[in-house]
Amino acid sequence: MPSQGVLIGFYVLVALAALLATWSQNLAYAGGGPLSALQVFVQETRANPASRSIAVDLGLFLLAASAFMVIEARRLGMRFVWLYILFGFLIAISVTFPLFMIARELRLAAAKSDATRPLSVSDLIGLAVTAAVIAALTAFVLH
Repeated sequence: MPSQGVLIGFYVLVALAALLATWSQNLAYAGGGPLSALQVFVQETRANPASRSIAVDLGLFLLAASAFMVIEARRLGMRFVWLYILFGFLIAISVTFPLFMIARELRLAAAKSDATRPLSVSDLIGLAVTAAVIAALTAFVLH
């Protein structure tokens, strides 16, 4: 198993690469202004089977990652987990998931106990809303 420093460095590199790779394309795509570009972008996720496949794949990964992040955040007493998920939608899950993993590694290093904190009602509602958004986007993309 790699040392914690190596693992954190790996997550930093993945997050930076993801940010540069996704946002260089997003900014190039947003030539007509951000709102019209977003509208066209969402429509173009339906352009062909390949674009539908990757859109659905990323959406369902975001859902699974969201569940993992909330459960781990509660288990480890991490705060602000919902910001990682929100920014996963707004920036890119390929950026925010490695950032969450960095925070998780740092928290694991500082943890004094393995006491599990239960999910709150708001966590369950948030995961249900995330699932509903992903389901709606998936249905939209596939139709």
